[in-house]
Amino acid sequence: MKLTSSSFPDGGAIPAEFAFCAPDAKTHATLSKNRNPHLAWSDVPMGTKSFALICHDPDVPSRGDDVNQEGRTVPASLPRVDFFHWVLVDLPAAMVGVTAGEFSSSVVARGKPGPQAPHGARQGINDYTGWFASDPQMAGDYYGYDGPCPPWNDAISHRYVFTVFALDIARLAVDGRFGGKEVRKAVAGHVLAEAAITGRYTLNPAVKI
Repeated sequence: MKLTSSSFPDGGAIPAEFAFCAPDAKTHATLSKNRNPHLAWSDVPMGTKSFALICHDPDVPSRGDDVNQEGRTVPASLPRVDFFHWVLVDLPAAMVGVTAGEFSSSVVARGKPGPQAPHGARQGINDYTGWFASDPQMAGDYYGYDGPCPPWNDAISHRYVFTVFALDIARLAVDGRFGGKEVRKAVAGHVLAEAAITGRYTLNPAVKI
């Protein structure tokens, strides 16, 4: 199984239009277009009944002490954790990809609706739900895709891994308010094939991709 994108090359930089935040010379970061990127998959195995899609960032700082603080840098040596940006399940077996902006085309404050999604699919909550939980201007359940917005003072660029799973079931056994961890657990034992593509992104002008 193969996964490709016309939005960015595997291992290359993700354009700002597909990010939650874009670089800003005065404020470090500003809200961006937040469009989901184009993705296309091929060489799908026989017996596939649905697809699941996960996008996660494995480079999120495990501690927030230095995050977005003037005069400080998030060190490259800091342990990193996963942050889920997109959780999408029950995509029909006949689908061969998603178009750019099809599932997200803007930043939406105070949460995004779900779990219902185009094509009869369902979207889980992403980790902006937890990130904005204490912010009265932004708090809410964020379903679907919300793109990159790494710390603007991080010493490393972040990786964004898009993974598509071909499954032997038409409906994944997750319900209600599910996220990336629940989907990873639910697909176990049902994956016929999987494929991934990785994009990179930074808001730190001192970090090159």
